[in-house]
Amino acid sequence: MSTDAFTTGRPPVFDPATRPFGVLVGFDGSENAKAALDYAAEAARLRETRLTVVTAYRLPRHFYPNYASLPKDDEDEQRSKRAEEILEGARTHLGAFPGDVQFLIATGHATEVFRDMSAEAQLTVVGSRGRGGFMGLLVGSVATALPPHAASPVVVVPSNVQDAAADDGGAALTGPVVAGVDGSAASRIVELQAAQAAKERGAVLQILMVMPPPDSLASWYPELVQQSAIDARRSAYEDWLDAERRWLQGHFPDLKITRHLAYGDPVTTLVDSSNSAQLIVVGTRGRGAVAGTVLGSVSRELLQQKVGAVMVVPELRDPRAED
Repeated sequence: MSTDAFTTGRPPVFDPATRPFGVLVGFDGSENAKAALDYAAEAARLRETRLTVVTAYRLPRHFYPNYASLPKDDEDEQRSKRAEEILEGARTHLGAFPGDVQFLIATGHATEVFRDMSAEAQLTVVGSRGRGGFMGLLVGSVATALPPHAASPVVVVPSNVQDAAADDGGAALTGPVVAGVDGSAASRIVELQAAQAAKERGAVLQILMVMPPPDSLASWYPELVQQSAIDARRSAYEDWLDAERRWLQGHFPDLKITRHLAYGDPVTTLVDSSNSAQLIVVGTRGRGAVAGTVLGSVSRELLQQKVGAVMVVPELRDPRAED
């Protein structure tokens, strides 16, 4: 397993051909995990790559004062058997899945397990909620803790994904893919991953940048806020968005790409966008300051909201971003 991302401090190179796990999905037997498994299976089918289903459990650390206190059954063995049962449930749920699929059991903290395994995955998928309890696998804390440390894009699938698809008039299945950007270097990796997702789904890609409303500064510093400066800044971002759209179109010539510059709070704007989108794509790093769309804090806050599927893209090296 590659450790480049963790031993050198450099962002890992993203080359799907060298990532044998394909689409990696965490499964703990919960209803949310089943929704994540469905999402991952479809992603693997669209990418024509392997689906890797993993369940993880932590080895217990207990100290017993005497022999009589020892449990009758070995707890390690109990957890191992339970993990096998959970994977059997995944096999049953997948049914006659036509693609290449493998089932793995890993020991350790779920966040650390999937962080390490993500270095060999094209895409990692987890549920926003999980079972917890005895196995303690994919609880919500993993969904928020994993994306900033993963070495692949991570899709967090909400527990109500099926209900959302019905409530939003089918947007979760047919809406655009929305890429939140802020003009930083990291934005290009977000755009590339979002474009790939849109291409696979036959969806429109919308590149979205959010600026704070002018009155958010005017109320505090009216003497510093001039309309001419606001117009110039907006025009500069409009030009940047147009240039990014042309650059991205060169790599995805058959993809319909739109762009939008909005005023408002980044998280609120992205949540509103999720009502008509099938996927929101953001990064773990960004510019901050004015645009602030892909700041790590924004992606964390977004995962706490009631939104559809969210892809969080870590820092990755992609030669196309240097064009």
